Amino acid sequence: MKNRACYMTDLKQMAMKEIGMPVAQAGEVIVKLEVVGICGSDVHYLEHGRIGDFVVNGDFILGHECAGEVVELGPGVKHLKVGDRVALEPGVTCGQCEFCKSGKYNLCPDVQFLATPPYHGCLMDYMAFPENMAFKLPDNVSSKEGALVEPLAVGLHAAAQGGVKLGDRVVILGAGCIGLVTLLACKAYGATEIVVVDIIEKRLEAAMRLGATRVINARQEDVLEAVAAWTDGAGVDKVIETAGSEHTVKQTPYLVKRGGTIVLVGLAAKDIIDFDFMQIMFKEADIKSVFRYRNLYPAAIGAIADGKIDVKGIVTHEFDFEETQQAFDYVINNKEDVVKAVIRMG
Repeated sequence: MKNRACYMTDLKQMAMKEIGMPVAQAGEVIVKLEVVGICGSDVHYLEHGRIGDFVVNGDFILGHECAGEVVELGPGVKHLKVGDRVALEPGVTCGQCEFCKSGKYNLCPDVQFLATPPYHGCLMDYMAFPENMAFKLPDNVSSKEGALVEPLAVGLHAAAQGGVKLGDRVVILGAGCIGLVTLLACKAYGATEIVVVDIIEKRLEAAMRLGATRVINARQEDVLEAVAAWTDGAGVDKVIETAGSEHTVKQTPYLVKRGGTIVLVGLAAKDIIDFDFMQIMFKEADIKSVFRYRNLYPAAIGAIADGKIDVKGIVTHEFDFEETQQAFDYVINNKEDVVKAVIRMG
């Protein structure tokens, strides 16, 4: 078998290289990757070479949203067999720190997360991965859906952090992939009215297809005025910021109702942002944050399998593995056209 990997070799430059076949260690499986999603973080690394303190140094493999087929078992593997299709949860944690032992393993300081320097990602034909982070996909869940379990887990965690419940009114700021999976998650949690805000019309169209109550194009409407009119000035139960924009982060305290909750998901370019905390004090509003997810892959897969959440509608573009450079070029140069792109590994 031949194993290829697509490396980022410089800013906006990628190259396919042949690499050695992986060897399964104890508790690991060899997975033939079938679908890999292109995440905003992958694009950011390719364009800028870094995200905060995480800096690409040398040739680097991108990709962390993935699914594939188990083709080989390492010693001690108990729950998977050859032929099983799996979605890989990309963060391998230490299992020993206080965060791992308390169940908040997404906060593990020693996590090895795919495509987060110095750890390579999954844009390759074959890779070894721990069995306990490879989750079996039911027959009625495609590998494309399996690759979307990772962003869906972020959306589910956002809804859970916000305590979204039956009857809630929700505003989601940002209609990129994470905003849309958050929309799906809020619907699954029982929110009855969900408004999605963005400046890109194609993304807003996707939000309506996926079940938003209404959308607001922030280029055409004043968001604060529109939400105030919709809620008779009361604001909404939950405001979830997924755009990672300084402007939308600043809007959140004016949109939330008294006693409501703000959930911050998107990573803004600025670390320090002016924020009206007096609004929070007067409203006794909660502020929650999201860092990836935890203990949600089984729930996400189950929701897709049962038809409670349909993630397929998020994908707007598909490319073959051999077209990876073109795929990233297209995503970078057509940000207003692409909602979600995936790579078929062949």
